[in-house]
Amino acid sequence: MDWSHKLLFTAFLIVAAATHGTQGDAVVTGTVFCDQCKDGQISLFDYPLYGIKVAMACPGSDGQFTILGEETTNWLGNYAMRFQGIPDLSGCYAQVLTGGQGSMGCGMAAGAAQYPRLVFRMFNMEIYTVDPLLSQPEDPLPFCPRSGSPVPVPVTPETPPPARLPPTPQPPSMPPLPPMPPVPFLEASACPYNNWTMPEYKCYWKVVSPDMKVAVVFGLLAARKYGTDITLWTALGGRGDPYKTLLREGTTALLNSYNSLQFQYHPLDVIEHLNLALMGSTRQVVLTALRFIWANSGNGNVSCRFTPCK
Repeated sequence: MDWSHKLLFTAFLIVAAATHGTQGDAVVTGTVFCDQCKDGQISLFDYPLYGIKVAMACPGSDGQFTILGEETTNWLGNYAMRFQGIPDLSGCYAQVLTGGQGSMGCGMAAGAAQYPRLVFRMFNMEIYTVDPLLSQPEDPLPFCPRSGSPVPVPVTPETPPPARLPPTPQPPSMPPLPPMPPVPFLEASACPYNNWTMPEYKCYWKVVSPDMKVAVVFGLLAARKYGTDITLWTALGGRGDPYKTLLREGTTALLNSYNSLQFQYHPLDVIEHLNLALMGSTRQVVLTALRFIWANSGNGNVSCRFTPCK
């Protein structure tokens, strides 16, 4: 599923849970990524950025652009702006504002602005999506690949051959270097929920923390079903009920998706499937939970690559 469909789905969930019958609103959704290599596009090195402000600017009657609204991205890099009265968003654009509480050095420069696209209209309600916005550090990070453009070889004038010198003694041979340690994020790994609750593996909680709220991570539908106080750590202990099992395995799948690039689900896929199950029947809840269990077990082919934290 491409980014536009994911953003449309996110917007639908926000509207479905928050409108409560109110009509005449427009919602604009999108995602901000940290463009670590400053190449102007999303790559393997980039990640969703938390705490970045996004502004929607629209032209006025005098042709001057004014800020129509601002919003800050959540832990998944998503933002959603809501405007009452269905304003005319033609000619408007979304732009990252530099700085931000969660920028972590990636808010020094803003990428190109993007124009909102209408993707949904029903019952005097409009939903717009914006292509991913980029926020950039001051300089590309050291691990970024260099440009593939060939560097011209300088032309030097011919010189006479150097004088022959006596051979230089060779230094003693060095022992071979040890192999580079594997990069865990690039390895295939899938771990069941009980592994994520063990104290010796707590260092693998990197993108999200155990005390983060389920409502913040999974959105408004999850908040309505599970409440606003339950944490991800508490969610891993759910059992004895299809909905608790769904949340436990969905949380585990989200953690696995952040830990391994080769995990079966992308983080946004996990959130999408969990919310779709909450909108469906109990049978759909059970089926989705079983799919998460199968993925978290490695589909019978992938093992859990946890090693005790130092």
